Amino acid sequence: MAYNLVVLVKHVPDTKRVAGDAMRDDGTVNRSVLPMVFNPDDLHALEVALQLRERYGGRVTVLTMGPPGAAERLRESLERGADDAVLLTDSRAAASDTLATSHILSCAVRKIAAGEPVDMVLCGRQAIDGDTAQVPPQTAEKLGWPQVTYVDSVEEVAGGKVRARRNTGTGWERVETSLPCLLTVTDQAPEPRPASAKRIMAVKKYRAPVELEREVTHRMPDAAPEQQAAHVDRRAETLEARGFLIKQWSLDDLGVDLAWCGRDGSPTKVKRIQSVVLAGSGFKRVEPDESGISGMVHELIADHAIG
Repeated sequence: MAYNLVVLVKHVPDTKRVAGDAMRDDGTVNRSVLPMVFNPDDLHALEVALQLRERYGGRVTVLTMGPPGAAERLRESLERGADDAVLLTDSRAAASDTLATSHILSCAVRKIAAGEPVDMVLCGRQAIDGDTAQVPPQTAEKLGWPQVTYVDSVEEVAGGKVRARRNTGTGWERVETSLPCLLTVTDQAPEPRPASAKRIMAVKKYRAPVELEREVTHRMPDAAPEQQAAHVDRRAETLEARGFLIKQWSLDDLGVDLAWCGRDGSPTKVKRIQSVVLAGSGFKRVEPDESGISGMVHELIADHAIG
């Protein structure tokens, strides 16, 4: 039996290259000064979905919510083997906390399911920019679906049920639940496959409508807004006819409750930001012989670091 799979991915700042101006005074991330990357755990979720499609057949749709630049993550997903992609972008969704984000994403999943029932939603365990691991469980709750967290492998999908192995931190457990369901995937899942060179060439012309608007504005800065809009429409029609237009939705397309979106719909408030700088401290040289190692072990025991 074939399955319709949706993978939620996130366009995140590269937290390995955080500078002093990475945070604004209001507690939000200043994404304009940070290079953006594919959230690592989401790549593992995508790989699990692709392997399920290879085993059982079906379709993998990748959904991301973010600024126009998030379309780059969708192209990368298509290059790795996804069948379809949806960009959810709307300025009214900016500064959404986990509760608001999960409300919006659950509405987007329902819209996808309206076209063809969704059997499973797969997400990375957590995003590296927030590290809350709250959005996927909250999304499952809003959908009214069962969820399995910390999954490192999906062993079988059959008879309207899925059996997965989850990492408990001190071991593993096998969990069986009914479909549809939501799974969060850890970095212990199968390694993400590289992008296919053939698919890279096929996908390079894919564009979302918002990207077309930016390209046309850049290339025709002196044209009247009506001319720019007409040019965007012509390009969009051409790309759509060739299957190269990335689906793009706004909050209006989802029919969401705007009271639960964006900053105003987010109960989480940042009260204070503190910059923590880890300064280097002194060190003690340990001689690489029996006496040096023995002395180090005794010191660690005395400090209750080990023992």
